[in-house]
Amino acid sequence: MSKINSARKVCVITIELGTNAVRVFAFDLVGNMIGSARGAYPSFHPQPDYSEQDPEQLFITMLYVLKNFLTEKVHAEKYKVINLCFSASMHSVLAIDKNGVPLGNAITWADNRGKKEASLLKNSSLGKTIYKATGTPIHPMSPLVKIAWMKNQDKERFKKTSKFLSIKSYIIQQLTGEYVIDYSLASATGLFNIHKMKWDAEALAYAGITAAKLPELVSVFHSAGKLRKEYQTSLGLSADTKIITGSSDGCMATLGAGVWGEGKATVTIEDSGAMRVVGKEILKDDKQRFFNYVLNEEYYVSGGPTNNGGVIFEWFAKQFGDFKYAYDIENCMEELINDASKVEAGSDGLLFLPYLLGERAPIWNANARGVYFGLNINHEQKHFIRATIEGILYEMFSIGKTLEEHRSIKSLSVNGSFATIPFCSQLIADIFNKPVGISKNKSSVGLGTFLLSATDMGIYKSLDEAARSVEFSTTFKPNKQNNSIYKKYADIFEKLSTKFNAEFEAIANLQQKNK
Repeated sequence: MSKINSARKVCVITIELGTNAVRVFAFDLVGNMIGSARGAYPSFHPQPDYSEQDPEQLFITMLYVLKNFLTEKVHAEKYKVINLCFSASMHSVLAIDKNGVPLGNAITWADNRGKKEASLLKNSSLGKTIYKATGTPIHPMSPLVKIAWMKNQDKERFKKTSKFLSIKSYIIQQLTGEYVIDYSLASATGLFNIHKMKWDAEALAYAGITAAKLPELVSVFHSAGKLRKEYQTSLGLSADTKIITGSSDGCMATLGAGVWGEGKATVTIEDSGAMRVVGKEILKDDKQRFFNYVLNEEYYVSGGPTNNGGVIFEWFAKQFGDFKYAYDIENCMEELINDASKVEAGSDGLLFLPYLLGERAPIWNANARGVYFGLNINHEQKHFIRATIEGILYEMFSIGKTLEEHRSIKSLSVNGSFATIPFCSQLIADIFNKPVGISKNKSSVGLGTFLLSATDMGIYKSLDEAARSVEFSTTFKPNKQNNSIYKKYADIFEKLSTKFNAEFEAIANLQQKNK
């Protein structure tokens, strides 16, 4: 770390535009967290396979949380804000008209409406070419597929669209007036050539658009103009406060987890989840099971995502939990986990396929659905609780197995609100049979975004040095006896996940017709 004047009361603000909430953090220049704030916003599911968010609601929530946090914490303690640095969940698409007004809601990563387009493209020679060029699996999550769906199925909106943005691009434009997207987030669109570092001609042609319909490509360190004067005033920030475009939440979680070099991988489980490795070369896979996203011009973050992370356990809690206080989901989940801890590893033979939102890696099946399997007369609610948690983690283990076909993984760093629950962290260690470390800063996305900002400021000479600065507070060691049990159940889980393909498709079609 280069020398800095830590005596000054200055700070960096990171803003994470997550799937269901905005999270704001303040860090001093040595990486200590000064404080944080959070504000939630809903997703809407008007039909099966649809997942949308109101962009205005996201922007207003972000402004409200940021303003209150600055007023009550940062300004109150006399800190000067040097910069704001952004991260965001990937794969969102927002169509805007020529005046910058949204044409309906933003379509999120969890949306599967384009599954027919994705299936046809994936099985074609063009699909294979686009995957190799862009590093993004051909799947309904991809903005490439979402835009193609709009071209085919929502022609009026497609015709009126002046630009297709990500949620982060929209938020930054509202704040500064600039239409930009960083290379990292662009590399998750299926429209960006990760080898040539520009929009891919064949992908654009398939989507039926030109590069002019997309934001300007910029570095993750790009300064996205100045805050509009009205926001300088309302937020109490000076005109020289730098706005850094930043990266995706996945790439920032990996950086913030200190995963750098051979033998390391990170497991992130928030609402969704992913397992990732970092390298200077992409993972080449003929089965198109992995993503390869750009971290910067030198490094790739590769791995596999799951739709079904903590959001599935939250769904279970809402349906079957005992709420002592209205809307107290955290307390309810705590009690459920306590009940799950009283059940032996393997849930006495009850398995759960957690595919309530379809699935991405490793099966890449948008039609996949949830299944409890092996149920017998002796199973009680506590077995369902533990089986639900184990099912989420078996899915992550399936991703890990495919990654280990290409990389040697000796240890894991876990992050995200679900994965860092001690009970879950121990299960990850037991299922993977690997030591699991947890960073002192449990928000790896926030820390990673700070490290990116600090590297831009010269506090760190490189992202390599920044990643090596991450310290771990807790390590969970695998229980060999539990691992031997989990090996057997994970094998059955993996077989079931593909055995039901025909039935998944049939039931998904029926569910669609019933709406």
